[in-house]
Amino acid sequence: MPARPGAATLLLAGALALATGCGGAGSTPPGAAAPAVAPAAHPAAAQLPATASATGATGPVGPRPPRHHAARRPAPRPRIVADFIPLTPRRRAETHAYARRHYGLDLARLIGPHVIVEHYTDSDTYSSAHNTFLADVPDSELGELPGVCAQFIVDKTGTIYQQTPATFLCRHTVGLNWTAIGIEHVGTSDAEVLGDRRQLAASLRLTRWLQARYAIPTANVIGHNESLSSAYHCEHVAALRSQTHDDFNRGDMDIYRRHLGAGPVGSSRGPGAALHGPSCAGPMR
Repeated sequence: MPARPGAATLLLAGALALATGCGGAGSTPPGAAAPAVAPAAHPAAAQLPATASATGATGPVGPRPPRHHAARRPAPRPRIVADFIPLTPRRRAETHAYARRHYGLDLARLIGPHVIVEHYTDSDTYSSAHNTFLADVPDSELGELPGVCAQFIVDKTGTIYQQTPATFLCRHTVGLNWTAIGIEHVGTSDAEVLGDRRQLAASLRLTRWLQARYAIPTANVIGHNESLSSAYHCEHVAALRSQTHDDFNRGDMDIYRRHLGAGPVGSSRGPGAALHGPSCAGPMR
């Protein structure tokens, strides 16, 4: 998620590399981005998601269900390695303060969630991204606390690492952190991630599982660069209402969403709702 490193120590260098958001900052609308900590294994089913197939079988009298129903069945949970960052009382308090300041919400958990945001780390190793999230220090772009994080990181090996509970409020996308799950991909460009078959396959399995678990439609699976066009974008700090980054632009996300296929039917909301209200969540909880 990341700015270029410029600090003296390796840890701060990692923080500067990822703190500002994946592909670099921008203020125009989308479409015109230490030592390794040994992860603790958290085994789970590693099946591929079910896909639709024609059976050709004949049956008793009655209509055949529409083919797209198969693509909307619950997706299996992929194998996920738990490598959580410490959610200390200090970090939780900083998260509450951040949510009050930016979203009018006194909480450290997601509302919904209603959105999944895809990112790339702008780095080449899982450990550099994990260590950046581990360090609860102000980011180099906005200078805010808590430190940046995303709930999941997908490594180039196809390994999925979980950094926090899926519904913990992480700072990864301005205007959407109150309701969005963030998925980081180790890499330096959209094309690198989309061209890596192992990494992309793991990413799609994770995203489909999260869609099924939280009823998030494919239209609400977006790239960081598409954040300003989301119906759920809401930011109370006026200076940040046009802030986004370069990673996963609309063209590349159209490719990603075609790979995803039809998702579960989820909730929807009109653009700009509650943007200037006391709470970004409005009547939703």
